Amino acid sequence: MVMFDGELPAAEELMMNSDPVCAMSATNTMSSTFVGSGGHLGNVFVYVKSGLEGQTFPAASGTVELNQEGCRYTPHVMGIRVGQTLNITNSDPTLHNIHATPDANEEFNMGQPIQGMTFERTFETAEVMVPMKCDVHGWMNSYIGVLDHPYFAVTGPDGAFDLSALPPGDYVVEAWHESLGTQTQNVTVATGQTAEVSFTFAQ
Repeated sequence: MVMFDGELPAAEELMMNSDPVCAMSATNTMSSTFVGSGGHLGNVFVYVKSGLEGQTFPAASGTVELNQEGCRYTPHVMGIRVGQTLNITNSDPTLHNIHATPDANEEFNMGQPIQGMTFERTFETAEVMVPMKCDVHGWMNSYIGVLDHPYFAVTGPDGAFDLSALPPGDYVVEAWHESLGTQTQNVTVATGQTAEVSFTFAQ
């Protein structure tokens, strides 16, 4: 469970009148920090940071989707495996581009001027996190965690995450949030037992 203790800054409203398609999507905001009932914090990327060294895992199957719809990236925070296919779609009838600005992986910047256009990319190196942005619409951004193992999750409005398939062992688990920073905890998973982990972020 991930919680938030504090007051969030007021979201900066952006009227998107410069693009009629975006204007029809109503007012957007710069803030992607959302807190559900009881202070539960969403859009937190939680993953095993250490404790899996020397282990290998089957290659990831399936495709991970990143959509541009309503002049937003959906999902805002996501995870993907090294070498797994990322499919990027423009569902809006207006020009978008996807501009990845990683540190460890290769940068790319591809325009999608036509509704329904797609293209695929992969990441070759683990990296937390890879920022994504649209240079056409400055409020559009997202983040992708790239890992060489399958033990990661993103919290929803209930603040919950599930790493229940993690095998017994001693681990460092990290919770990442784009504006509130990171926190880590040492976690021991015993054979036949479960472990509960909670993070609390403060502004």
